[in-house]
Amino acid sequence: MTVFRELAKAVALILSIVSIYALLGSAFFVPGSPWQYRLAGAVETLAMCACVCFASGLLFSISERSEPPVTRTLPVQLFYWALAGTVLMFLLSRYLEVYYIPLIWKNQPY
Repeated sequence: MTVFRELAKAVALILSIVSIYALLGSAFFVPGSPWQYRLAGAVETLAMCACVCFASGLLFSISERSEPPVTRTLPVQLFYWALAGTVLMFLLSRYLEVYYIPLIWKNQPY
């Protein structure tokens, strides 16, 4: 039974990483879309990513003997760090798009 539990933990961790990758892809790698559409897509993907990571965290916390809180498990910690990095990079990209790019690109299309 422990072999299946360990395999399930590995699959859950891989699914968490793939969902975080999808979050980053929807937030940054949609060419030609305004930031409002990227933000809406990122929020939708964020909800999916949170569900996957917290479900993986539940699997990790149940399988441990000491049963740490769900927020202390690896998938949830990965989610928190990816969320903080995504928010920081999204705000930085928005700032650069509004205040810096117009200064270096004089002939912008409207």
